[in-house]
Amino acid sequence: MQKILIIRFSSIGDIVLTTPIVRCLKQQLNAEIHYLTKSTYQDILLSNPYIDKVWAMSNNLKELFPALQAQQFDRIIDLHHNLRTLRVKLHLGVPSASFPKLNIEKWLLTNFNINRLPDVHIVNRYFETVQPLGVKNNDLGLDYFIPVNEVVHVSEYGFKREEYIAFAIGAKYATKRLPVEKIIQICRQIPYTVVLLGGKEDYEHGQQIVQSTDKLVLNACGQFSLHGSASWVQQARLLITHDTGLMHIGAAFKKPIISIWGNTVPAFGMYPYQTDYQVIETKNLNCRPCSKIGHQQCPKQHFKCMQEIDLDDISRKVMEYWNLGNG
Repeated sequence: MQKILIIRFSSIGDIVLTTPIVRCLKQQLNAEIHYLTKSTYQDILLSNPYIDKVWAMSNNLKELFPALQAQQFDRIIDLHHNLRTLRVKLHLGVPSASFPKLNIEKWLLTNFNINRLPDVHIVNRYFETVQPLGVKNNDLGLDYFIPVNEVVHVSEYGFKREEYIAFAIGAKYATKRLPVEKIIQICRQIPYTVVLLGGKEDYEHGQQIVQSTDKLVLNACGQFSLHGSASWVQQARLLITHDTGLMHIGAAFKKPIISIWGNTVPAFGMYPYQTDYQVIETKNLNCRPCSKIGHQQCPKQHFKCMQEIDLDDISRKVMEYWNLGNG
């Protein structure tokens, strides 16, 4: 049996996007699969039945080298491809394949608005890395596994399955998030109950949204683990989200997704994968995308990419998805 080490250090969404590779390597090669990631993100992977062992990196990657060396891996699949993964590959000295990050193409798009990126989802680009092994995409989408003890029983909070909208209001960078006042307007416009999801840093914004609406809105930001937030998404009728990790978790559950984009663009290849989705974005801005990840404030100071988002369009798409669910 082959023993394969997959490397992806971060972050939530990027790791979820590697799960089809994990599944197909396990099923098609009957391999022993190990996965190296940051300790911050190991919980995402610990419940994955296709992974035999998760290796968690803290601050000192070198500390793991003796234990990794002792495993005698047959191959490394590098889906992060940076200097740290290069150190791992050089130290272990086994055959490896690395994901092409296309940094030059991304630089051209963010700096000169010249799009030379392939019109291919990043998951399909990941599969190019394992193609020499004869591994093919089985088109079953993304995986996300919630431990039984972290499943949220939404009825305990006065909700019914498929009878609320999950709204992921957070994102690591401010230029990927709608301003709070616009989220308030959306919640006022849609005639359905809403559960707000995000981290502890989003809690105060969640409270502001709840206090500014006259309907049932639950502020779950920072109140649940990532698995708990994922459980809320899994049981929702649909998901409204920014370009963030919960978007990809929603895609793993095949949820209809309304995907709101600010300074980043779907052309980077990380739009919702193999689920029904609608992109909401402000088009024809020559300053967009201004970064492949995001900023904490708009470099141009006008934040038009989010300030000019069509909120009525979001409301219309929510209604369409809700009605489809009733059908």
